[in-house]
Formats: sequence, C-alpha cells, structure tokens
Amino acid sequence: MCLATDLAMAAPAQSAADAAAVQRSTVVDIVGRTVQIPAKVDHILLGEGRFLYALALMEGAEPLKRIVGWQGELAFADPNGWAAYQQRFPQITQIPLIGRTSEESVSAEKSVSTQPDIAIFGLGGHGPGRQSGLVKALEKAGVPVVFIDFRAQPVRNTAKSIRILGQAVHREAQANAYADFYEAHLLRVQSRVKDIPAEQRPLVFAELLAGVWDGCCHTAGKGNVGEFIDAAGGINIAAGKIPGAIGDLNQEALIAQDPAVYIATGSRPQGSRPMVRAGEGVSAAQLGSSLRELTQRPGFEMLSAVRSGRAHGLWHNFYDAPTNILAIEAMAKWFYPERFADVDPQATMAEINQRFLPALPMQGAYWGDIAPLKAKP
Repeated sequence: MCLATDLAMAAPAQSAADAAAVQRSTVVDIVGRTVQIPAKVDHILLGEGRFLYALALMEGAEPLKRIVGWQGELAFADPNGWAAYQQRFPQITQIPLIGRTSEESVSAEKSVSTQPDIAIFGLGGHGPGRQSGLVKALEKAGVPVVFIDFRAQPVRNTAKSIRILGQAVHREAQANAYADFYEAHLLRVQSRVKDIPAEQRPLVFAELLAGVWDGCCHTAGKGNVGEFIDAAGGINIAAGKIPGAIGDLNQEALIAQDPAVYIATGSRPQGSRPMVRAGEGVSAAQLGSSLRELTQRPGFEMLSAVRSGRAHGLWHNFYDAPTNILAIEAMAKWFYPERFADVDPQATMAEINQRFLPALPMQGAYWGDIAPLKAKP
C-alpha cells in the first residue's frame, strides 16, 4: 500500500480521535465537580436570568443567541436593565421561562423541554442551587450542569467563574480576556489597601435594597457585598453580627456603631417607598436625590456618614454580576479618596463597554453620591 493510501486511510481515524477528544473535554466547576462538556454548545439553559450579565461579556453582538431558557427573575430584579435589553433585542421576551423568581418555582419539566446542550447554575439565591433536584433531572436527560458563583463569594469566585463559563460554552479566549482584566483591576485595589492598619480603616455599613423592606436594616455579613467592602479596605460593621451571608441588623446597633461610610443599594421600584435609583438609564441626579430621600428616614440623621456627606448609592445587582469590580473601585474611592485619586471607575466601565459589551454597553449611574441639600432662600 502506498504512502498516499496510508495517509488517506489514517485521516478519518485521526479526525474521529480528535472529535472524541473534544467530546470528552471537561471543566472543573466552582464547587469542584468535573463536568464533561459537549463538543458543540448551541443551546444554553441559565439557572438565573442575571447570568446574562456574564454571558454577554463573551458573546459579542448576539448575547441572547444561544439562550434557550432561564429563570424569570431578571425583569423583576433589574427592570431597567431588562427594558434596555428588550429595546435592543425584542426577542428576549420569547425566551422560555423555567420558573419565576424563586428556586421553588422552577420546573424540571420545563427545563428539560428546552433541550439545552448545557445548563449553568449558581450556588443559590433566586435560581436552582447545588442541592436542587433539577440537577439530577437534567443530568438524567444527558444535560451537563456547571456551577458558577458571583453571589456567595464574589471577590474570590468572579474571575474563576468567568473562566469556567468560558470553557463551558466554548468562549475561552473572550472569557480569559475579561478575567485577566478583572484580576488586574482587583489587584490594583487590594495591593494599595492590604497594609492599612485596622484602626485606620473606615467603618462601613451597606444596606441592601434600602427602603424596600419594612424597618432597618437588611445587610451583608461575610461574603456577598461584604466582600466588596473588605476588598476595598473598609471594615464591614455587620461582619460577625449576621450569622449568614445576608441578614438584618438592628437600627440601634447601626447607630451605636456609627459607621464613617453608609452605602445603600437599589435597583427596582417598590411602590411609593423611598429607595435608591441606580443602574441602566438612571442619571446621577436621580441617584443622588433618591439617596437623599432615603437618608431622611427616622434615625438616619444621627449617622455621621449621612451628616458628613459620606452616604453613597450603588446598583444592587452588582452583588450578582461579574462587573462587580466597578463597585469595588467605587468603594475604594469613597473610603480613600486621596489614595485612589488616579482610579476612575467610569473609565473602567468605559473600557468594559468598549472591549466586552459592544452589543449593549452599560449606560447610567451605577454608583453615586448623595445629592447636596438645596440652600434655603
């Protein structure tokens, strides 16, 4: 047999071997599970609608193209962001919902019926978590499930989760580019604050969805937004007082601690309640005036942070989005204005928009300061 014939016969076998190798490619997800990834991923099921924020960073001009189903919390949790996507991509309303706004509402039957090639889940929250029976239902149907995390331990897990997601959906180059960008910006902040003694760090309180809940004060302890405070060099006064990642702090305890910096998060309207307006399409003036109204609730006038103008507003959904580096940079400037005089979160957002979000850039006041009191005539 001639060499040409040998090569011709060997080529299909080699191609089949290559295809099998790709088929057997694996990814280790954020909880350490080794998951086999299909050679081709055309249909993606998202356990949370807000994972769109991560997928969009690597999908270019068509961030919705491969999504075949998702949890339905996005329109509720971020109505401004949803509206922007709906205007740019009207087909977003046609993506099948596998549930409403809670893990309990998720339907295994609906999830499997979307016929995904892969499913992307978080560690809990609005969507199905690690212990969800949906994981077994999907795996039984031959659908691999990959876990990522931007919510429980965002500072620790965001870059890792982006890289994992990139591997899972075959967007490694795009995902690695964003993860490298994220890690460089995070290191810039952490390296400048790591040697600041505890007694020189500001006491900080973050009120989550401020004004939405009855009473005061819904907050984060260890993990979640609390990790942003730590990374930016602040001391979270709720750490150690909240048994889990999220809980409520008594207002008397807040006043007694008298934090130097107060941060209120917000995103969605809740009737006539005062709350922070932040995020897509919101102006700096709207954010500032809504924050001013929020700090006029009884008891808040006693806080040094409010009296000194060190009250700030933040887009709530940073707690579950890989763009949380913007929140960390904003906090760093709030905590140490002189030390971070050369750091500009707006410039960071502009670079994210230009490099990673060409289809729908972030446009609005995602963080800001309290509006100054109007001078009396």
